[in-house]
Amino acid sequence: MVDPVLASRLQFALTTIVHIIFPVMSMGLAPFLVYFTWKEVRGGDPVYEQLRRFWTKVFAVSFVVGTVTGLVLEFEFGTNFAAFSAFAGDLFGGPLATEGMMAFMLEATFLGIFVYGRDRVSDRLYFASSVAVGLGTWLSAVWILIANSWMQTPRGYEVVVENGERVIHLTDPMAAYFTPRFTYMFVHMQNAAVESVALFMAGVAAYHVFRHHVWGYPVQQVDFWESTLKIAIVALVITAPLQVLHGDAYARHVFETQPQKFAAMEAVWETSSYVPEYIVAFPTSISGLFTPRAKHLFGIGIPGGASWLASGGNPQATIRGLNSFETQAPPVAIVFWSFRIMVALGTWFIVLAFWAAYRWWRGELVEDDLLHKALMGSSLLGFVAVEVGWIVTEVGRQPWVIQGVMKTSAAVSPGLTAAEATLTLAGFAAGYLALLTLYVYVILRILRGGPPSLDELGATPQPDAGGTTSDAAAGDAAAAGAPGDAPEPDSAGGGDDD
Repeated sequence: MVDPVLASRLQFALTTIVHIIFPVMSMGLAPFLVYFTWKEVRGGDPVYEQLRRFWTKVFAVSFVVGTVTGLVLEFEFGTNFAAFSAFAGDLFGGPLATEGMMAFMLEATFLGIFVYGRDRVSDRLYFASSVAVGLGTWLSAVWILIANSWMQTPRGYEVVVENGERVIHLTDPMAAYFTPRFTYMFVHMQNAAVESVALFMAGVAAYHVFRHHVWGYPVQQVDFWESTLKIAIVALVITAPLQVLHGDAYARHVFETQPQKFAAMEAVWETSSYVPEYIVAFPTSISGLFTPRAKHLFGIGIPGGASWLASGGNPQATIRGLNSFETQAPPVAIVFWSFRIMVALGTWFIVLAFWAAYRWWRGELVEDDLLHKALMGSSLLGFVAVEVGWIVTEVGRQPWVIQGVMKTSAAVSPGLTAAEATLTLAGFAAGYLALLTLYVYVILRILRGGPPSLDELGATPQPDAGGTTSDAAAGDAAAAGAPGDAPEPDSAGGGDDD
């Protein structure tokens, strides 16, 4: 049996790691869907209706699964972290309740109109529903991050004794709900969501463009996939540099407010100055893998880079070492390597974005097979970056559940036994694995089904740049056995749907 504290931490980490996939997908898709809807109601190119209808399916599935997994997380505050809930419920419960009453209800109410009401309401109301759904999705993040940012940098409260128990009372709602950390977390998280979805869209679109333009297969609706790829590239060019620039400011804020976490991010054990920033690091021994120390690593680094990052420009700045803190250090290896992965991925996303933009500018976007392979290989890396970013945020705060106020070991439900914690951990692991598998299966079915054809939309196929009929019509002709069109060599015999 696993210790109740460790089992509860693992269970919450597991549910968070799985849950975060779904809100990232829905939050990242929201601004795209608002844009697609706006272009559609204005009239013109029917590809925007295809884009809106296709990606709305992915959004709706992600919203439903995200709702289910998010509710479970909130229940875990009572089942596994009852001591925390009793101590901080006066402050922590408000944002969670408001998220449900304000953001979730707004999103859920208008989602019905957005998914099913296109032919039943006016263009204005339909566009308003897309904005309301997107706003509700982002408002959910506001209240969740208000709660989390308070745990990172608590403000606006006092600790009092009621009935012999220490509890937190809210004294200044504005200070508590809008801590210095909130803006950093919200901008970083929302930009990461849009960037992750842009990478996903680019990877999926690149697969179809690659098959059509490089392999020469008659892919249906190739105009749709080319439009998707270009829109995703525009989003990447905006979000990828912003994420790195904002991350630099965010890291400086962490240094000022959570110096122990920053020291773990850089594996600084002894207080030092002129600390290097390792972009790529390798341990020189097995112990260096599990207990990394900045000065004992081999890698590519910037001399004084970590000090420069912490101070905002001074490479000689001093970073307080982990050994100087009274509390136990967080799991340094997890924090240090997760931070390295996040930084490396962020750098790669910038390279990928401007590589794609350059090839597009040169008029060689659809023929660059190496770029297509890079986009396909990177389609899920945005979600990986979000996961490791949250690991840095949450694991780096340990041993505190509320920074400087309450330790995680004191937050666990006092009556929870090792057997109960272990069995629920195993059950959650099995259940969430099944749920994630089902989600992946449904999303793959949507992706394989592709967008609705122009005939389904009642639109007239438009000539492409070469003056021929659209690829949708060409694909239909191929399916009907038109002369000169060879079927795609598909192992399942499913043709273009695969």
